[in-house]
Order: sequence, then C-alpha cells, then structure tokens
Amino acid sequence: MNKVYPLSGTFMITAIFGFLISAYYIYNLSEAWGFTFCLFFVLMFIASMISITHASVPEHISVKPEIYITGSKKKVKRKKR
Repeated sequence: MNKVYPLSGTFMITAIFGFLISAYYIYNLSEAWGFTFCLFFVLMFIASMISITHASVPEHISVKPEIYITGSKKKVKRKKR
C-alpha cells in the first residue's frame, strides 16, 4: 500500500478558492488557461480528499496516553520583576 502524506486544511481551501477563481474569472479571459487551472485545482482537491481519508496521524499530533496517566506536574519558578 502507498504511503499518504497528511496535507493541511489550507491545501484544500486553496484548491477550492483556486477552482472558483479559475472557473469564474480566468475562464472568461482565456478558455484554455481557465480549463488548465480548473483541472489543476480539481487534482489538488482530489489529493486533499485522499489525504483526509487515508493518511495516518503524524506523531507530533497524536495523543500520547502515558502523559495523562502519570499526572505529574512540575512547578515552574518565575522571575520576580
């Protein structure tokens, strides 16, 4: 099975806005460029959907239960002004 990289939410938003701008503004100026940009942003959107459904959670985002089980709290010394 292929590894899927987890893409950010801004990648999907960029794909949506890029498609809308390309479909309404650029397509009116040039049909060839409008179609090309629309196709590009559709492919970006499909990649973001695949990333949402198949990607695993990165290690730095996943919750580590051993942190919450220990319950140890360290006191932080603050400097006086």
